[in-house]
Amino acid sequence: MKALVLEEFKKPLTVRNMEDPELSPEGVIVRVEANGVCRSDWHAWQGDWDWIGIEIPLPHVLGHEFSGVVEEVGKDVKNFKAGDRVIVPFTIGDGTCPYCQSGHHNICENIQMPGFTSWGGYGQFAHVPNADTNLVRLPENISFVEAAGMGCRFMTAFHGVTDQARVGAGEWVAVHGCGGVGLSSVQIATALGANVIAVDIADDKLEFAKKLGAVATVNAKKENVPEAIQHITKGGANVSIDALGIQQTCQASVSSLRKRGRHLQIGLTTREEEGMIPLPIDLIVQYEIEVIGSLGMQPSRYPYMLEMVEKGKLSPKSLITNTIPLEEAPRIFNEMQTYENIGVTVVDKW
Repeated sequence: MKALVLEEFKKPLTVRNMEDPELSPEGVIVRVEANGVCRSDWHAWQGDWDWIGIEIPLPHVLGHEFSGVVEEVGKDVKNFKAGDRVIVPFTIGDGTCPYCQSGHHNICENIQMPGFTSWGGYGQFAHVPNADTNLVRLPENISFVEAAGMGCRFMTAFHGVTDQARVGAGEWVAVHGCGGVGLSSVQIATALGANVIAVDIADDKLEFAKKLGAVATVNAKKENVPEAIQHITKGGANVSIDALGIQQTCQASVSSLRKRGRHLQIGLTTREEEGMIPLPIDLIVQYEIEVIGSLGMQPSRYPYMLEMVEKGKLSPKSLITNTIPLEEAPRIFNEMQTYENIGVTVVDKW
């Protein structure tokens, strides 16, 4: 199969032929129709996240935001057949651990992540294990490109905003970082009836956030973020989301909250932090602030998100600013070095 291959960390990615993935009895082979270019791919390309146990053997095919058509099914698969349109969660559970059995497949004890623990969506074909437990059918009226646009960033934001932070109508929500997951959070929180403040260092990204529903914006290069949010909200945000994962955004997020506010941590850290960021603990204690983590989304929640898309309540396609052939993906990786990207880019041609 044709694939974009990671041969060496931080070195240029190459397009070449690789072996087709092997089919397991409980898995399926998906013919990839679209795959989002995500900042998590960039982290993997940089060799990050070894501090949380992610070690990628080389050569490797990245890509964890993909949708496509079932090409082949394993002999033990009961719920899918060749020709089914599907979207693939990037967190795959085994279905047997205590977390899976309680409905939290996204934090499975034996979690697998296509594109990280196995070859992913930058190839023409990808293997999805435990398909009956993890794979999700894609409605006919949602395109593969739009599905890829919600394959990681959008669905991660959906789970974080709706399930973890429990955002409600009328609440003030501050979103720190207007990359893919941040912009997704802006749109989803707005759809739930919240008043959203978008925070970033780039005016063009803040303008894009306004188009997605943000009622106010703060440029972190020009303003003191916590003070600006305290002023806009007359007391602080009810929910504040760190959608980037660096010290500046995490600390600003916590410090932007009102008493009994909820800090939602979606962004994972970079090599500079290696998972460790100092927090204003006394403020957390005095304000009774709730600190919440969020990872991916379990398959059982996909139908709720997909129905909101079908009914026009959510529009992941409005975040997609670019579709490209596979050969252009390395350019997007390079642009991520300096945060040049706006919105979501999707590969839709091999």
